[in-house]
Amino acid sequence: MIHNYFVYILTNKNKTVVYTGVTNDLSIRLKQHIENTQNKFAFTKKYNCFYLVFFERHQFIEHAIEREKEIKGWTRVKKNSLIEIENPNWRFLNDEIFAE
Repeated sequence: MIHNYFVYILTNKNKTVVYTGVTNDLSIRLKQHIENTQNKFAFTKKYNCFYLVFFERHQFIEHAIEREKEIKGWTRVKKNSLIEIENPNWRFLNDEIFAE
């Protein structure tokens, strides 16, 4: 059986903040970030990080979690470089995910 786990990076409208996360359902998780009105202390709520700019799929949750931790430990410059490999213009990918 093939499983899907995603490591993803969100940013705010001005692309000044990045957030890295992991999920098994990217569409639902994006909606949760967007609709989060209850927890005003959540990082994505506080900094309005709702815009998907990068994601990668993993078959095993252990690999996804390991990758998430790796990326979270990087400098902002290195995270920017990772995003720009797949998404050089930092297009917001939310609509593509919601369309699937």
